[in-house]
Amino acid sequence: MEQPKIERVLRLMKMMTGNNNYTVEDMAERLGISYRSVYRYIETFKDSGFVVQRKDGGIYKLGKDSRYFKEISQLIHFTDEEAHIVNQLIECLDNTNMLKQNLRKKLTAVYNCTSLADSVVEGKNAINVNRVIEAINNQKQVILRSYASSHTGVIRDRLVEPFGFTTNYVQIWCYEPESGLNKLFNTARVGSVEVINDDWKFANQHHEGYIDIFRITGFEQKRVQLELGVMSHNLLIEEYPLATRDLKQIDSSHWLLDTMVCNYVGIGRFVMGLSDDIKILTPEFDEYIESIVTRMYGGYNSDK
Repeated sequence: MEQPKIERVLRLMKMMTGNNNYTVEDMAERLGISYRSVYRYIETFKDSGFVVQRKDGGIYKLGKDSRYFKEISQLIHFTDEEAHIVNQLIECLDNTNMLKQNLRKKLTAVYNCTSLADSVVEGKNAINVNRVIEAINNQKQVILRSYASSHTGVIRDRLVEPFGFTTNYVQIWCYEPESGLNKLFNTARVGSVEVINDDWKFANQHHEGYIDIFRITGFEQKRVQLELGVMSHNLLIEEYPLATRDLKQIDSSHWLLDTMVCNYVGIGRFVMGLSDDIKILTPEFDEYIESIVTRMYGGYNSDK
């Protein structure tokens, strides 16, 4: 199985074993493949001994009675970016190396164990993260005590149903019954976490948003196209490894980046720092950059 297919299998199994709920259409959209391809992967899972459950609303899950489920639940969780890097490292091995095949077999899924929290975050945040992990595993509601909102400036308790994390536990994906919305809560802004006895009541409404290649999160996406020179290309893949999936070489010194972003903030910072080596091909994004530079310096010319 070539590398792109391995990555799709990793990401698909992550969706089907995690706490979020995805339909076949949801999974197809996130993987960038057809829904028929998703069905084919699901059939492969069944043939491999997994129990596939179809729940209300067309949600697909790998059942806990699958013969591999216990092993799955005890393995390390990989983000999309981490899984991508692992696959790149595996691909560097010679095809005749038996270790390459063994590693591929052991990394055929992305699992939902967060046992490395203590090594990623420290102090109060580590305690809070581990309590949220406990709540997610037991599907319990929690109260985020003394949460300091950056949007309103108000510090107050928030009742939520946590169901996932962003990279390195920086933020928590939660459904907030009060607002009826899925939101991100920053772990550093949580005073303490109280896990209460109430089970999730809105599991079918849990919906994790997107994380773009610049590690910006959101629930909507916008398409951006850039023409990159050698310097911007090299820096992009060094700083944001997932970008390699969205790059196509034009000639010996130019590449096309065609990607979906949650907003223009992350990609805007990248472009602003390398404007002499990047040509913007998306008019709406060009207008965004021009408006920023106009406020700062009085003008910007993206046509190089």
